Amino acid sequence: MNIAILSRSADLYSTQSLFRAGKRLGHNMHVIDHTRCTLVLDGKRANVFYESKPLHYLDAVIPRIGASVTALGAAVISQFELMGVITPTSPQALQLARDKLRSLQLLSKCDLPVPKTIMVGRYENLHQVAVKLGGFPVVVKVLEGTHGEGVALARTFWDLQRLMTAYFRHHDRVILQEYIPEAQGADLRVIVVADQIVASMKRQAKPGEFRSNLHRGATAVPVELSDKEKKMVRKVVKSLGIEVAGVDLLPSNQGPLVMEVNASPGLEGIEKTTGADVAGAIVQYVERKFKVQKTSKKQQE
Repeated sequence: MNIAILSRSADLYSTQSLFRAGKRLGHNMHVIDHTRCTLVLDGKRANVFYESKPLHYLDAVIPRIGASVTALGAAVISQFELMGVITPTSPQALQLARDKLRSLQLLSKCDLPVPKTIMVGRYENLHQVAVKLGGFPVVVKVLEGTHGEGVALARTFWDLQRLMTAYFRHHDRVILQEYIPEAQGADLRVIVVADQIVASMKRQAKPGEFRSNLHRGATAVPVELSDKEKKMVRKVVKSLGIEVAGVDLLPSNQGPLVMEVNASPGLEGIEKTTGADVAGAIVQYVERKFKVQKTSKKQQE
């Protein structure tokens, strides 16, 4: 197969891991910067050009889309889908996972436990909002962000007011969430590929930090999920229609809560911590999808 990784840098760990996995499995691998692609619609035909060359020869693309170019990345994926190119991440899944509020709304609709969340306007009574969340501290989040960026803890009303003023300068939507003290800066990161749990780890924030992102100095250890956690994770990805995902669970006194879902999860932390070949699992899933597509086309002929 000819497989392209949609990535802005060939040097990123996740891109390299997917590239090596594809090579090991006997595929022709390419790295394509999706921000430099030209999308062409000509009647009923669609094509993507990269460095003035058409990419009609590709069989599959594996998106690694950054948060700052979500809309552009989704458009590129959609174009490849029009061309019949296989992808493990649909544009709808990518955009849904990036919108924290929308994904939490759908999870709540499916009776999955999520932290108490309030979306606030610019002129909301912040005192009343904090009371509804159980008092300070409260977690403040912008709706699109990765690696803990755009996430802060307001310990007082003045912290909250300052953060809201700063966030609203650059963002239209901000959410506040209840703080779960019993989690003690820990959460679970679970990688799912095609409804199969391929790796899971427990992340622990460094002292003085509540965010458990490894990019912010957190530590991690492999962990075996309970049956309840496994069932919850599978229901999460099914509810959101995401085939490749990183699901974050937050421990609480009421049981695990679904904190976030990522449709383009980083591979470095989870692979180095668990030793699991996550990249290989993704490429193998792409292989299976391609074979199903070929079989379907033959049957239609």
